[in-house]
Amino acid sequence: MKERLEKIAEEVRKQIEAADAPEKLNEVRVKFLGKKGELTAVLKGMKDVVPEERPKVGQLVNETREAIEAMLEETKQKMDAAIRREQLKAEVIDVTLPSKKNTVGHRHPNTIALEEVENIFVGMGYEVMEGPEIEYDEYNFEKLNIPADHPAKDEQDTFYINQDIVLRTQTSPVQARAMEQGNLPIRMISPGRVFRSDEVDATHSPSFHQVEGLVIDKNISFSDLKGTLDVFAKQLFGEETKTKFRPHHFPFTEPSAEVDVTCFKCGGSGCRFCKGSGWIEILGCGMVHPHVLEMCGIDPKEYTGFAFGVGLERIALLKYEIDDMRLLYENDIRFLKQF
Repeated sequence: MKERLEKIAEEVRKQIEAADAPEKLNEVRVKFLGKKGELTAVLKGMKDVVPEERPKVGQLVNETREAIEAMLEETKQKMDAAIRREQLKAEVIDVTLPSKKNTVGHRHPNTIALEEVENIFVGMGYEVMEGPEIEYDEYNFEKLNIPADHPAKDEQDTFYINQDIVLRTQTSPVQARAMEQGNLPIRMISPGRVFRSDEVDATHSPSFHQVEGLVIDKNISFSDLKGTLDVFAKQLFGEETKTKFRPHHFPFTEPSAEVDVTCFKCGGSGCRFCKGSGWIEILGCGMVHPHVLEMCGIDPKEYTGFAFGVGLERIALLKYEIDDMRLLYENDIRFLKQF
């Protein structure tokens, strides 16, 4: 038995010396120490050894196993160290080379314009409120004084999910929801994405962004609206900016107006940017219609208010002198890096 164990140990030594990879070393371990290994076979044959010899033979088997495991572990450590040295040689880092530049993103021009608008109105005491993009017809139209037979409800302008649910065509439904809550007075703006069935061109898109504002309080007049928008225009486009109100019609407001600002490119003298008029249209506004107040649970005899709405893309196009709205959505890095 002793001679057999010595022979196994010698064979293990030879095979370990011949192993040139960790996989080969593992094969040696399995061959001699595995469940069907040669040393395991010797242990299974202990039943044939006379009882008085079994302790001695068992000790010899354990010593042989320990010696084999020690040889395997020592060789494995040497092999791992050699492999590591070769890796380090192959993966030498030249610390004098310039590092890879980490490309950091930045805000989109729409986001820059929105933050500027929000900061102006928050500075005047307004709250920023948001609402669902998928909206009930009741809030998108009915509560905004747009009855069922109004042209704006035609399917050519509105994306209908079903008869009662639409993709909102404006952010005014957020204002209707705020008025319904009855927490008066209200001073809020509601920025967000809106959807209309428009063809894509330089100034139109089926998906764009609006910022709409609402003020409801006692004794609110048109002069409050004019003063608010005058301050907004000056802070957005410069202190020399002037505003001009032109009569218009919106179902949500009465009276209604469109607002022009003096061209910030030519100062109002006329140029290509303002098509020679000296003025640029930026938004629509008006006094909240009494019927809208009633439908939202507010007494129009006690409270009045004004509302306004501006296209965020329009502000970005004007402020940064961009002549095609599609540039904002094409993700052209050469364009976006300018901001």
